[in-house]
Amino acid sequence: MLLLNSISGADEALSQAVAILHAGDRSLLSLLDDIAAPLYVTDSAGYVTYFNSFCIGFSGRIPSIGKDRWCVTWKLYTDSGEALPHDQCPMAETVRGRRELRGLTAVAERPDGSRVRFMPFPTPLFAADGAFEGAVNMLIDITEPQIAGDLRDQAARCRRLAAGCGDAMARKNMERMATEYEIKASALELLIRH
Repeated sequence: MLLLNSISGADEALSQAVAILHAGDRSLLSLLDDIAAPLYVTDSAGYVTYFNSFCIGFSGRIPSIGKDRWCVTWKLYTDSGEALPHDQCPMAETVRGRRELRGLTAVAERPDGSRVRFMPFPTPLFAADGAFEGAVNMLIDITEPQIAGDLRDQAARCRRLAAGCGDAMARKNMERMATEYEIKASALELLIRH
């Protein structure tokens, strides 16, 4: 199983997925389940034709083959919290523009109301003759990096409070809290990179 604990493994996993899809043997699709990240495939009109088992946990639902269009998620939002219609999501742009998109992020909402921040990797699929066949997308959960950033922000707040505090014991406690936040942030960032 190809484990994806970080964004850095995305290109390798996508290369593997594209190779499997280009082989043209539908029986090989089960190999996409060996990629430990939500991964799905659409046809040239954007309808989901395949999803691996990781899509279910990620989206909190079972996607509907041939009915779901553009994405396997229930609802989408921008990072600023605005609704992102599925027909405007990165996968829709990839299918319409027939080009890969990188460096974008979004937020998926599950039917239970929980949300996950992610980075999509929509990639067009072309036949040997150059005909557009559809696209493959992998979704990498980047909620933890956001949490690491939040921990670093909290550490900075504690340090500012400590600097302005006249009580030596309170200052020491604030510095200790800041250090603990930084240690947790570093541990999360290390986990994400590897």
